Amino acid sequence: MENSDKWFAIVNPVAGYGKGLNDWPQISKLLRDNHIIPEFAFTEHRYHAIELAVEAVNEGYRKIIVVGGDGTIHEVVNGLFIQKAVPTTDVLLAVIAVGTGNDWIRMFGIPRKYSEAIKAIVAGHSFLQDVGIVSFYKANYKQTRYMANVAGIGFDGFVNRKYNHMKEQGKKGKTLYIWNTFKAVLGYRSTGVKIWVDDHMVVNNLVFSATIGIGKYNGGGMIQMPEAIADDGLFDVTTIRRISKLGVLRRLGSLYNGKIYKIKRISLDRGRKIRIESSPEIPLEVDGEGLGYSPFEFEIVDKAVRVVVAERFLRSQDKPEPTYS
Repeated sequence: MENSDKWFAIVNPVAGYGKGLNDWPQISKLLRDNHIIPEFAFTEHRYHAIELAVEAVNEGYRKIIVVGGDGTIHEVVNGLFIQKAVPTTDVLLAVIAVGTGNDWIRMFGIPRKYSEAIKAIVAGHSFLQDVGIVSFYKANYKQTRYMANVAGIGFDGFVNRKYNHMKEQGKKGKTLYIWNTFKAVLGYRSTGVKIWVDDHMVVNNLVFSATIGIGKYNGGGMIQMPEAIADDGLFDVTTIRRISKLGVLRRLGSLYNGKIYKIKRISLDRGRKIRIESSPEIPLEVDGEGLGYSPFEFEIVDKAVRVVVAERFLRSQDKPEPTYS
């Protein structure tokens, strides 16, 4: 097709407190310097990246660059599943991160430095990652979304809502998420939760939070699924059972050093299908976006999206992948 060898960039101008807009001239020049001259469009409202991804694929583009954060990646991946022109695996997705959390790029070793991220695009190493189908309830209606990285329920969803609310108020700073976590600990209570993994009940207890991951990272660098593998056809489910407020604060460091499973009240389960019920209902965040409330269902889609990754990530997986042309 006419545009199949061309790149299309979807730029979120408000990502990273406006870095998407402010840094686009620099990013665009770096792309041109590396002989990548994409057509591009700025997102204008929430979910616009979904629409732009669908339009790009329908217009023949098979290479898409996301200039944004985890939320923009989430929307573009959902757009790939909405379009029906080609299989999702026919589209190559690259990311130049300008967001605040940037957890997806951590999984795949993509540098935050723009010039280095573009070098990864030029190098052409790609990887087929799993994707999750997530169902939840909003305004009493069941809805479905696709997940590119991580979902958090309970405390994680509660913190996410507080954090996004503060961002909408114009508050900024690298420590904003951590500050919201400290504040939320004082006001959040564990909830009665049941979790089924591949139709086997694994949790029937008071639960502080649970994280369901394809990737390892969420919350701006927290390693809540340190053993997750992005193409193994399984979700990693990290469950934190009822824990005291002091216990949460004392163990925050374990969320960043990959040693979370050494804590007695934290468990790991793996499976292709996850079902979660709670009383009362609890909030959900997916890829950093607050979505809805319980009950939830998760189902894996094997190796569903082709993404540009850093060479060091492929070396760590010991799975060499052919470069694209």
